[in-house]
Amino acid sequence: MTLAGISFAYLRSRPLAVALNLLLLALGVATITVLMLSTAQLEERMGRDARGIDLVAGAKGSPMQLVLSAVFHLDAPTGNIPLAEAKALAKQRVVKKAIPLALGDSYRGFRIVGSSHDYPAHYGARVAEGRLWSAPMEATLGAEVATRTRLAPGAKFAGAHGLGEGGEEHESEPYQVVGVLAPTGTVLDRLVLTSIESVWEVHEHGAPAGAAREITALLIQYASPLAAATLPRMVNATSSLQAASPAYESARLFRMIGVGVDLLRALGAILMLAAGLSVFIALWNALEERRYDLAVMRMLGATPGRLMRLMLLEGCALAFAGGIAGIALGHVLTEALGVALRQTQQTAVTGWAWNWNEAWLLAASLAVGAIAALVPALRAYRSDVAPVLAEG
Repeated sequence: MTLAGISFAYLRSRPLAVALNLLLLALGVATITVLMLSTAQLEERMGRDARGIDLVAGAKGSPMQLVLSAVFHLDAPTGNIPLAEAKALAKQRVVKKAIPLALGDSYRGFRIVGSSHDYPAHYGARVAEGRLWSAPMEATLGAEVATRTRLAPGAKFAGAHGLGEGGEEHESEPYQVVGVLAPTGTVLDRLVLTSIESVWEVHEHGAPAGAAREITALLIQYASPLAAATLPRMVNATSSLQAASPAYESARLFRMIGVGVDLLRALGAILMLAAGLSVFIALWNALEERRYDLAVMRMLGATPGRLMRLMLLEGCALAFAGGIAGIALGHVLTEALGVALRQTQQTAVTGWAWNWNEAWLLAASLAVGAIAALVPALRAYRSDVAPVLAEG
């Protein structure tokens, strides 16, 4: 029988101990895999959503809330801002592009966003069916919205007040779907796009005549690097608006989340180390149980090096199996997390993605198994055959 055959035969003879070792290692690897996949995908997705947006101008309040609501559409807006002030800001010489946003309503949990055609153009979106909106109360759906709601060009729907499900519907002011966007992999996939005039039309019934119109936020792209040093300070100091940097607030958000991520990653590492200790104990006990068998193998011609490789092979085999099982479990759990996020119309992750760091994670699992097996392997290498055979 080959060396590998002997090792696997022994492992198969102790299914309970082997299963426990595999479970501990798999849970540790799975925890780290979920964190690795989800954080990498969220960072990449948020990077795509914020690409090309240097500054967000909106109502006074929390800068992070302003960025989360206007760029990523994950929070409630800080309020509305006067249209006149937004137009004046957009005309500044240091502003290359300014995209207005008007929020306040939703459809089945998907946000209805009033904007200009510059908004889908900013993300390089193209129309898969129909066309972009061109008149009030026309709407173009993001790819995910169209898939989940099964609306197509020609259909009508009523928006609901508020950004979540359960708000009062504006049944007297229905939207007509005129187009569906192709998937972009950005926040556009989860939005219902329309004109700002549509948002005004829905909400201005009963408003005083001549009331000043408002929007929710302005997405700004700088015309020059100098704008980064002057425009935010000018907005915050000389107007009723607030300026927030998506890059800075995103980095601050991930620093805040990072503490929890690091704790979970540490938990995964502890589980892996516990698995390594379990493998060490199992192999040490196995060595005690098989001292006579190993001595007989030595008498039949097995070299000390061969016995050492036998113990190392068993440890590495356990670690490799646990690592593979853990990575597979991590992908399954990440996909389950993605399904849950998609149900709430949030930024989703998928378990079908691959991260190259997983190869290093598998290598770390093998290292844990090899280190755990090293001491029993060295003892098997140095064992004296004669006393063992004499004991019978």
